[in-house]
Amino acid sequence: MKILIATSNLHKFNEIITMLPPKTLAGEPLEYVSLQEVGGINFPPEDGNTLAVNAQIKAVAAMRQSGLAALSDDTGLEVDALQGAPGVHTARYAGEPPDPARNNQKLLQELAGLFLGKRTARFRTVACLTLPSGETIYFEGVLEGFISFELRGTNGFGYDPLFIVKGTRKTMAEMTADEKNKTSHRARAFEKAAAYLLKLQ
Repeated sequence: MKILIATSNLHKFNEIITMLPPKTLAGEPLEYVSLQEVGGINFPPEDGNTLAVNAQIKAVAAMRQSGLAALSDDTGLEVDALQGAPGVHTARYAGEPPDPARNNQKLLQELAGLFLGKRTARFRTVACLTLPSGETIYFEGVLEGFISFELRGTNGFGYDPLFIVKGTRKTMAEMTADEKNKTSHRARAFEKAAAYLLKLQ
């Protein structure tokens, strides 16, 4: 069975496929295909009001245009002091075009004056698998933490240099790729997707 991974980011594609099984428990091979291998997909705007809707928009478009099962995801940062913002607007928090540096600067400004205990936050990833039959399944992963007072680390992207993982003193950008892949919100969502794929008939 071929499964299209609906991301144009090859680094992310390679990260995701390491979390997924090479075959089902019944022995059927699972082959993971990149957007580049199918010649690309025209995605509609991700204008949903939840992460699940945005993930579904991508998965459904990829499935319909390729004819393959498609797996996509959407991730948001939810900051309690900001009533869950930036949430679905995570990538474009500081406006268009998306700019991680401006997003981080805006977040620090919004939280100025708050001590660490008031800077609780979480990363939430929702993965969506859409099968050619039209069946759609969702998998969620959550990582709790805090927003740092400054950027720390160079191993991440986006908000990683500001996100201190709960139970550690490290931001996600200070973690090794191995540490991150074992604990991240995306890893937790795709672990659930992997368990589902193992049981496919």
